[in-house]
Amino acid sequence: MITFRGVTKRYGRKTVVDRLTSVVEPGAVTGFLGPNGAGKSTTMRMTVGLDHPDSGDVLIRGKPYAELRFPLREVGALLDAKAVHPGRSAGKHLLAMARSNGIAASRVEEVLATVGLSDVAGKRAGTFSLGMSQRLGIAGALLGDPGVLMFDEPVNGLDPDGVRWVRQLMRSLAAEGRTVFVSSHLMSEMQLTADHLLVIGKGAILADAAIGDFIAGNSRSSVAVRVPEPGEREKLTARLRADGRAVRLGEDGELLVDDAVSAEVGDLAYELGIRLHGLGERTASLEQAYMELTAGSVEYGVTA
Repeated sequence: MITFRGVTKRYGRKTVVDRLTSVVEPGAVTGFLGPNGAGKSTTMRMTVGLDHPDSGDVLIRGKPYAELRFPLREVGALLDAKAVHPGRSAGKHLLAMARSNGIAASRVEEVLATVGLSDVAGKRAGTFSLGMSQRLGIAGALLGDPGVLMFDEPVNGLDPDGVRWVRQLMRSLAAEGRTVFVSSHLMSEMQLTADHLLVIGKGAILADAAIGDFIAGNSRSSVAVRVPEPGEREKLTARLRADGRAVRLGEDGELLVDDAVSAEVGDLAYELGIRLHGLGERTASLEQAYMELTAGSVEYGVTA
């Protein structure tokens, strides 16, 4: 469990994290989302003692990171995949970590096998691709068999098979009762991986909810209707709006009817004698819900 209690962090006059209060529970994958500059990396750094809050505190299973006698046995973290000595081999890098926390040397071989790097254990880490570095970083996080795991953008540089492997790994770790806290900008992957979401914008919490509740509360469901004849499309649109329905024009000229069900729209089209080439319900994605929620919190946006 990770507990944030009123955590605030400032750099000069800028508040990077603003009174963050939340609990990251065990037994679930918690996705940590937010625009660039929202304070995600700073929050993770404060969790493992690489930075310190100006007020409030962060607890790992009830204790600050600095008070953990063998921290790698309590919390494993991948924050920067390239933060390794480039001249040290993958195996020696992990062995040095193991010795610093009283972890058996045999554990090095186990985690290298888990992440698929056994064949390159003797290769210098500085020659690794980004994807291989990510795997090595994950191995380091798993080394102490900790109950709390944190990953910052763990799928960067991985191929599709590697991305799927990370997804399955995160879910299996959570299923074992561990706390899994994952930051990512890949909304489609987070939707497949996370059980719960913590979303921040400009340092403040925007949402702390189960992923299904988050999507339902921050987006609209709709019915997509494809009408081949422009005149009939206008006729159907007029009738729907007269009935109080919100109708938008989607891609390729299809109509999107918000907060409706397909049976209602289909029956109405039949009543009006309108021929349809497509009718189906569209559920919102995590990306759509996220964009709706964070629209006013983007600090480094660009103009279209």
